[in-house]
Amino acid sequence: MKEYIEKRAVEIAHYILDTKETVRSAAKVFKVSKSTVHKDLTERLQKINKKLYKQVSAVLEKNKAERHIRGGKATHLKYKGKKKKQT
Repeated sequence: MKEYIEKRAVEIAHYILDTKETVRSAAKVFKVSKSTVHKDLTERLQKINKKLYKQVSAVLEKNKAERHIRGGKATHLKYKGKKKKQT
């Protein structure tokens, strides 16, 4: 694996641990695709640093468990905003 990929995977992992943000937001910050972030955190990081991988996995699982709530809130805000524009 190339050095810059390993470095990016570790940097993304630390970002996720520090901010508890989602894969999507990490992708925006690091200017890579969601698929790349996901692969870095689930496959590459496991080979690079197992301890860090376990910590990040816990955050990813928490985010996955909460995503239906975030989606519901986003939809609520979306339609709430549309109602205000119509009146």
